[in-house]
Amino acid sequence: MTNRSSIPVTPEQERTALAWLSVLHDQPGSGDQATFSRWLQADPAHAQAYAQAQVVWELSEVAGTTLADEEAWVLQRYLSAMDVTRRNRRRSWSGGLAIAASVLLMVGVLAGWQPGRWVDDLGADYVSAPGHVQTVQLADQSQVTLDADSAIAVNFSGGERHVELRRGAAYFHVTHTGAPFVVEAHGGEARVLGTEFEVRLQPEGAQVTVLSGRVGVKADKTATQQIVTGDQQVAYDAGVVSDAVHRVDSQSRLAWRTGWLTYANTPLAEVVADLKRYYSGNIVLLNSQLGTRRISGSFPSHDPQAVLNSLQGVLGFEQHRVFGLIVLR
Repeated sequence: MTNRSSIPVTPEQERTALAWLSVLHDQPGSGDQATFSRWLQADPAHAQAYAQAQVVWELSEVAGTTLADEEAWVLQRYLSAMDVTRRNRRRSWSGGLAIAASVLLMVGVLAGWQPGRWVDDLGADYVSAPGHVQTVQLADQSQVTLDADSAIAVNFSGGERHVELRRGAAYFHVTHTGAPFVVEAHGGEARVLGTEFEVRLQPEGAQVTVLSGRVGVKADKTATQQIVTGDQQVAYDAGVVSDAVHRVDSQSRLAWRTGWLTYANTPLAEVVADLKRYYSGNIVLLNSQLGTRRISGSFPSHDPQAVLNSLQGVLGFEQHRVFGLIVLR
């Protein structure tokens, strides 16, 4: 008997296996089934690739539904550009979107692409790659340090310096020119009153951490401004401040600039969101209850797998690795 686990599988065979899996889950005709059978038997690596594709499909079922909920508007734009069949167009929106999300998730595993990331990058002026922290200098000589896999859009016009955080996190060291400096994230804004600070997108909402100086934070453009000073932090979501201004060790919280991820009573979902920016593939957290478990500690950012192994020893969750995807549940 052939040991399938030792059979090498090429990226092309992986992609073909995923394509066949999609076809076979879509009411295939007899001709499709016969063609698939011939492909499957043509090479032991084909059977190995298809077995791995089935694992991805099963593990991504919940993730696909979640992705459909979180990024429906992105998928709508993507699907509208596709040449779908008349039969697919007759399907219900919710079912079709969940299936499309699952397929996109699997394809993204192989190609390193996610629909939300593509849309973020399309309108960004500066983008950092996964696993790489990058510092850029803006036209006014202000410096921005982008956390790994982060993106910002910059607009210096109309007498205001405006930066939109489109993905990830960014640390700002602002040069004083007399013009307002505003960072927009998740519908809210941080207006500089003289400071060094970080703005970070979270799984839900955004968070502002001030190293020195002062920042005026609004949960949305019409909300009351809250003043945040050195070694203080505030979070907001959906136009509402979700966490009152409180003291933090800002040096520790901003240690990602020097290669360390430091957490104090932080939900695992936020930790995973950070680790995804340092991992070349994708990490999916399927268990929402697990995501609420809280973590404290400092971890090197260069090895996300080692961090997950350490957390697994403490929290006891399961890890599955297929096609470069890490699934936690």
